[in-house]
Amino acid sequence: MDPWTVAIGSSGGRGLDDLTALLTDLPPLFAAVVLVVLHRPPDRISHLQAVLARTARIPVVVALQGEHFEAGTAYIGDPDDHLILGARTFGALVNDPTGQYRNRTIDLLFHSVAQHGGERIIGVVLSGALDDGSRGLAAIRRAGGITMVMAPSGWVWQGMPENAIAYDGGVDLIGDSREIARAIVEIVRDGPARLRAEPPVFPFWRPGEA
Repeated sequence: MDPWTVAIGSSGGRGLDDLTALLTDLPPLFAAVVLVVLHRPPDRISHLQAVLARTARIPVVVALQGEHFEAGTAYIGDPDDHLILGARTFGALVNDPTGQYRNRTIDLLFHSVAQHGGERIIGVVLSGALDDGSRGLAAIRRAGGITMVMAPSGWVWQGMPENAIAYDGGVDLIGDSREIARAIVEIVRDGPARLRAEPPVFPFWRPGEA
C-alpha cells in the first residue's frame, strides 16, 4: 500500500512561520510523504531547505526530477522548478522560467496530488495572500482526500485561508499549525474516520466577512 501524501502550501513570512511550526510538530519516522510549496521569488537564491531543516524532525530535501518520494521526508522544489507529484509516488519538477505558474504553484502541486495520490492524500493551505491553493484543495477533496486550512488570522482582506474555506467543496479541519499537525499525525496513524465524523468548528470568521 502506498504511503499517505501530505501536500502543504503557504506564502509570505507568516506562511513560512506556519510551515516551520507544522513541520516541527511532525514526528521522526513519520509514515507519510510530505510535499511543500512556499511562494518564493524565482530570481533570488532560496535558503528554504536550510531554514526548515533547522527545526523539522524529519529530513527536508530539495526534490530531484523523477525521484521516488520516500515516507518520512519533506520535499521542496527550487523557486523556478515547481514541485508536483507524478504517478507511482515519483516526483516531477515543472520548470517555469517565464513565470507561467506565478502565484499558482500550490494549485499545481495539489492538482497533481489529486490526480496521482489515490485516496490517501491530505491537502493543507497555510497563511498567504490571494487564493492559490483553493482550486487544488477542492480537487483533493473530490478525489477522496482530506483538506485542512489554517484558521484565518483576521486580516482585513481575504487571503489563502479565507479563500480556501469559501471555495467550493468544504474543508475537513480549520485550526492552527499545532492542531493541523496533530490531526495529520492521527490520520496517517489511524485513518480519517474520526476527523470526518466531527465537522470543523470555527466561530470567528465566515465567508464574506471583513
